[in-house]
Amino acid sequence: MNTGNARVTLLLAAVLLGAAGCAPGGGPAAPPANTAGPATAPASAAATMAITIRDFGYGEPLLVPAGAALTITNMDSAAHTVTADDGSAFDVDVKGSGGTATFTAPSKPGTYTYHCRYHPSMHGTLTVR
Repeated sequence: MNTGNARVTLLLAAVLLGAAGCAPGGGPAAPPANTAGPATAPASAAATMAITIRDFGYGEPLLVPAGAALTITNMDSAAHTVTADDGSAFDVDVKGSGGTATFTAPSKPGTYTYHCRYHPSMHGTLTVR
C-alpha cells in the first residue's frame, strides 16, 4: 500500500470522527437528550415538609398532603412541643439547640392549630390537604 494514500486515509478518518462530535459551526456537540427524564422527584415530593422553631415561634403556616412526614427542628435553646390544640392529632417533644423530631401529618384533611405545652404563647397552623 502506498504510504501517502494510507496517511491521507487516516487523516480523513480522523477528521470525520472528530466532526461527529461537533455541532454545526465547529463547536462541541450538545450531549444527547435524556429520554428517560430527570432523576429527581417531582416538585411536590421534593418540597420540604418541615417546621423550624426559632425565637419561640413556629414560622409560617404549613400546607402538607395528608399523611406526610414532617420534620421539626428546634433552633431555640429551650425545649418545645408541637401539640395539636385538639389534643389527639399530634403531640411531639423537641429538644433545644438544634434538636429534631418527626411526626406524620393527620390523614384527615383540615386545618390543625397547635401550640407548645411549655410556652403557651407559641401557636402555629398546619393545613392538611
